[in-house]
Amino acid sequence: MIQYFKNINYQTIATDKAENGSWVNVLPPLKQEEFSELSNTLDIPLDFLTDSLDIDERTRFEEADNVKLVVIKTPTENNSFNESDAYYITIPICIIITHNQIVTVNSFENGAIKKFLNTFQNRHPDNRKMMVLKIIEKIIQTYLEFLKEINQRRNILEQKLYAASRNEQLLQLMRIQKSLVYFVTALRSNEMLLMKIERTNFLGLNEDEKEFLNDLIVDNSQALEMSNIYTNILSSTLDAFASIIANNQNEVLRRLSVITIVLSFPVLVASIYGMNVPIPYKDSPYAFYVPVSLSLIISLVIGWFFLKRKIF
Repeated sequence: MIQYFKNINYQTIATDKAENGSWVNVLPPLKQEEFSELSNTLDIPLDFLTDSLDIDERTRFEEADNVKLVVIKTPTENNSFNESDAYYITIPICIIITHNQIVTVNSFENGAIKKFLNTFQNRHPDNRKMMVLKIIEKIIQTYLEFLKEINQRRNILEQKLYAASRNEQLLQLMRIQKSLVYFVTALRSNEMLLMKIERTNFLGLNEDEKEFLNDLIVDNSQALEMSNIYTNILSSTLDAFASIIANNQNEVLRRLSVITIVLSFPVLVASIYGMNVPIPYKDSPYAFYVPVSLSLIISLVIGWFFLKRKIF
């Protein structure tokens, strides 16, 4: 699906075709025929449009026939039905600067483009370089928002684990950990991309735009640092809970071993008095109470010994 937007008197107007100074937004479902038509209409290399279809496409920038391409990773919610998959993943978004338009190609719907659309009326389509920077700004803001959600979800799950250790909460923490791995990898590659754009001045920015790009690099570094911190905290938390679970298991096994030892002696006494051989006091009216009393005494002595040694 292809959307065309134009900013007229600070109002976002949807149009039927690409015009000078318009923003072309390509959303799924994506069709090869639409790519070919858009490539011919706007004189864009076809591979610039199809690169976003590869979810593992690396971040980069390149130029061909005076058309510039910037591929950057953006976060999005994972709609997978697999309960072991990450809550959030990262996908490539292609930002193309043509002779008269700016084109964005998304393999999935994502919040960054929606944010940019909500503020498109404040943009100046003639300044396509600043529009690229504003899209990148929305992408970084989306990272920060998702990181806050991840941290809140992690805190809730940790509280539930403190109350009662269940596999369900541990699996959810692992899904959060996978999301953070995606974020760290994508943010690191985005940071390298932005620094390379700044160093080579690929977009041909003026001083004010360079300063704004430098602010974006700082914000991206902040998001990357937050991702690393949350990853370390989560890894430490999972290791701590693994140690707690192992310690609780050892405690249960130790108590079961003590109980087994305490009960084994009464069983031994009862087995001896249950033999079909002559035994002392077999004709005594207290013959039943003798092994019972002996078993209780031995069990109490052994139990007292374990309690004194703080083994039980």
